[in-house]
Amino acid sequence: MAVDYTVIVVYLAGMLAMGWWGMRRAKSKSEFLVAGRRLGPWMYSGTMAAIVLGGASTIGGVGLGYTHGLSGAWMVFTIGLGLLALSIFFSGRIARLRVYTVSEMLDLRYGGRAGVLSGVVMWAYTLMLAVTSTIAYATIFDVLFDMNRTLAIVIGGSIVVAYSTLGGMWSITLTDMVQFVVKTVGVLLLLLPIAVVKAGGFGEMRDKLPDEYFAPLGIGGETIFTYVLIYTFGMLIGQDIWQRVFTARSDKVARYGGTVAGTYCLVYALAGAVIGTAAKVMYPKLPSADAAFATIVKDELPMGVRGLVLAAALAAVMSTSSGALIACATVANNDIWARVRGAVRAGGDASDEPHDEVKGNRLFILVMGVAVICVAIALNDVVQALTVAYNLLVGGLLVPILGGLLWRRGTGAGALAAVVTGGGSVIGLMWWYGILANEPIYYGLLTSLVVYVAVSLATPPTDAVVLAAWRERVAGREAEVAPEASVTA
Repeated sequence: MAVDYTVIVVYLAGMLAMGWWGMRRAKSKSEFLVAGRRLGPWMYSGTMAAIVLGGASTIGGVGLGYTHGLSGAWMVFTIGLGLLALSIFFSGRIARLRVYTVSEMLDLRYGGRAGVLSGVVMWAYTLMLAVTSTIAYATIFDVLFDMNRTLAIVIGGSIVVAYSTLGGMWSITLTDMVQFVVKTVGVLLLLLPIAVVKAGGFGEMRDKLPDEYFAPLGIGGETIFTYVLIYTFGMLIGQDIWQRVFTARSDKVARYGGTVAGTYCLVYALAGAVIGTAAKVMYPKLPSADAAFATIVKDELPMGVRGLVLAAALAAVMSTSSGALIACATVANNDIWARVRGAVRAGGDASDEPHDEVKGNRLFILVMGVAVICVAIALNDVVQALTVAYNLLVGGLLVPILGGLLWRRGTGAGALAAVVTGGGSVIGLMWWYGILANEPIYYGLLTSLVVYVAVSLATPPTDAVVLAAWRERVAGREAEVAPEASVTA
């Protein structure tokens, strides 16, 4: 294992080095939070694919393949579909808004009525997303070093917090590009073909497994529908995803690069399911489906290759963790703390920034990072935490966000009512039916939609001046900052 350890240590050291390099570039708020809005198609595609394909997509995707066969690809597949929908239909106008958070978009569209509450909901979502990603370090470091769970979380989380705090989005972009390459080589080019060969090929896999393992809808129609509601729609509105859209140098880059990343997700989804199916042939009685990835890597791969594939799993976790962390800190600083500070100051402007904007945002990443590590140590059930996060996000924010983008008649009162009733319904229904039940997201989303439409129609239309300013912003004719030089990579 010495060679494997060396590969991992060099990889982790490289992540920290890129954080230090990114610190030299992040000299302004725009550079620190959205990489100066300068990413070209290559870097944009790689970083977008890296953030959406995390530990759940890699380790969890293989586990679903182990349990359900090829239909286990549906979870990651719906993530790819969501990214494609976002890129094709919405990313252009999102990029032209030139804001920093989803709540700022809601303020622009509705005249500042729904931003604070939506910021709290988005903060809770990004915090839990970062927590669930951080918990995954325990699994990977346990395979690598037989390490104590708490120590594994502290080490893995500290590395992500360190490079994210140093260089913000520039550091995260650079590390995500490396992580994208490592995942592609480790999972798609190495683990996938080796797993199929070790299992005896597709013919042998078909002979040894039931037919339902090769049925496209074997996982169940209701499960697929729930995945679409949670993950496909979640991709459309998450701060962690939008913040990457904000990094594109143009709306064309956002559309093209996102489409490439979404297509890559579809391939990655199928690869994970095939690897899991192969693992079922080789290890039919594993105690846990989530152990399939680590088991096949540990037992079937040669020295060196094993280290690279484990680095790929680590890369998947780190890319999602760092993206969720900077999103969480951005929302906490810009949407919550700035408004609270402005409310405390008599006659103050809630949108005022600290004198040193980079220092302020860097401090929030550090504080949120420490909070994420502490919550991750205390929390055990990753699936429940992730379900709560996505239920709150989709149930509370999907309707007012898409309504603002698509329906002119939607009002601030309607948006605020939708956030309150949708989020409240989801929380109450999770308590009633159980966190992992499908009913909370079904009924919560329906409640949010009905209330949004009803209240919007019952209240005066959004002020014409607000709508005119919104249309100018969406058209890209009124930018928050002047256009900056582009990065063509």
